Formats: sequence, C-alpha cells, structure tokens
Amino acid sequence: METRIAIQGIKGSFHHQVAEEVFTAPTSLDECMSFESLVSSLKENKTDKGVMALENSIAGSIIPNYALIDNNDLHIIGEYYLDIHMNLMATKGQKIEDLREVHSHPIALLQCAVFFKQYPHIKLVESADTAETARRIKEGNLLRIGAVASPIAAKMYNLEVLASGIHTVKSNKTRFVIVKTQNKELPKEEINKASIKFELDDTPGSLATVLNVMNNCKLNLTKIQSMPIIETPFQYSFFVDVVFAKYKHYEKAKKILELMTTHFKVLGEYKNGKL
Repeated sequence: METRIAIQGIKGSFHHQVAEEVFTAPTSLDECMSFESLVSSLKENKTDKGVMALENSIAGSIIPNYALIDNNDLHIIGEYYLDIHMNLMATKGQKIEDLREVHSHPIALLQCAVFFKQYPHIKLVESADTAETARRIKEGNLLRIGAVASPIAAKMYNLEVLASGIHTVKSNKTRFVIVKTQNKELPKEEINKASIKFELDDTPGSLATVLNVMNNCKLNLTKIQSMPIIETPFQYSFFVDVVFAKYKHYEKAKKILELMTTHFKVLGEYKNGKL
C-alpha cells in the first residue's frame, strides 16, 4: 500500500528530495504550493504524512511553521537534516551576464545574498518554490531569467547550471520534520528526542527554573524558540527541543513541567535525526 506524502513545492524541490530519501516504501506525492495547503492536505486526509522545513543553518527558524504545527494539532514523528546545495540555473546557452532577474523562494535567495552582490544588475524576485521557478523557466523557454534551485531541479527541467554551490556558508543544512495528525509512531524505547511547547507566567526567573528542571532530569536542550502570544502583548510561547538517553528521564521532566507551566503541549516524540 502506498504512503501518501504531502510536500511543500513540486518535484525537484528540496522537500521532494527529503521525501525520496526518508520514505523507502512506495509513495505518492501531493505537491502543495504553501505550507498552509500542506496542513490542509493532512487534515483533510488526502495524505498520511507531510514533510515540512523548520529551520536552516543560515537563515534560521521558519517561525510560521511552528505556529502551523501547534495551531493545527500536528505531531512531529521524525526529523531529517538535508545538505542544501544552491545552484544558479537558466535556459541553456545563457551566461550570468545575460540574466536580468533571478527568481526563487525567499529563504533560498537569503542563503545566496553574498553571491548576488557580485551581480548588481540582477534583480532578485521572490517566488513560492525553488523547483516551480525552474519548471516555469523550462516550460516557457524564458530568457534572461534564472532560478536558484537544487541540482535535481536542473536535471529534471533540463536547465544549465551557471554557478553551483552559491550559498554563502558552505555547511548549509535544513532541518525538515515529518508531521502527522496522530502521534503514535514509535515505541518508547526508540524515542530519544521530543518537541514541546509551553507558556510561562510573567514572573522573574520562571524560564531559568524550567531550564534547571530539564538539566536536573538529564535532558539536553538543543533548541529554544520564543514566539509572541498575540492576545497578550509581551508574553511568549516557548518551543523547545530536547534529547535524552532514556525515555524515563524525559517522562519525569514532562510531569514536572506540566505543573510548572501553562498550556503545556507535546508537539512530537521521535528519534533524533543525524546532523
């Protein structure tokens, strides 16, 4: 039986590459042009699992996606770190000097900002997806327009790579999470990472106290992301990732944190991906 996977973007995108590498069983893809439509695909039962980028080592956290996971009660059931290779590509026969515009996803353009400072004549234009831009250039045989996308997109849409590896920091990784509408995926003994969310009263030292509890329970904090609570100005939700050697240590911390914090929520329990 096929696993139905929702990805942001189209075939040739980095999300497609992750889906190919994570899911070895036969899969069918639902190509979603926004993260909101990816969530809808899952909630409407069109797909079983979704692939969602959450943070990049250069551009940082994709904060709206934290809110999407939280607000739609999705569960993180796994994670995958992908080495990102950004390439400038265009219709065959062109040179960089011929280009007037380069289109790509805003995060991709941000990752390549230093490279494009060498070419002030090129206008950078944001688009919905890296691979979708490459496909549009191919289908329209567009001239003077380039795309920033993956090597697989260049091959898939028969474009010429004018410059490879144009991202600013050569160690460029994106953390993708696998999301689902239910959290039952792994037995406890295989789980060594969790994503949680909580809110705190506006009292001095409250966050420090929470962090001490995590430390005392042998949890290693790998990520903390604050997000403003719109209804209550200058108060924040905290999204936290922790890794642990034993599930019982995490379970103990979870029971304490449920008492110490407000709106405590487990966003996912899964196996730590490899950097």
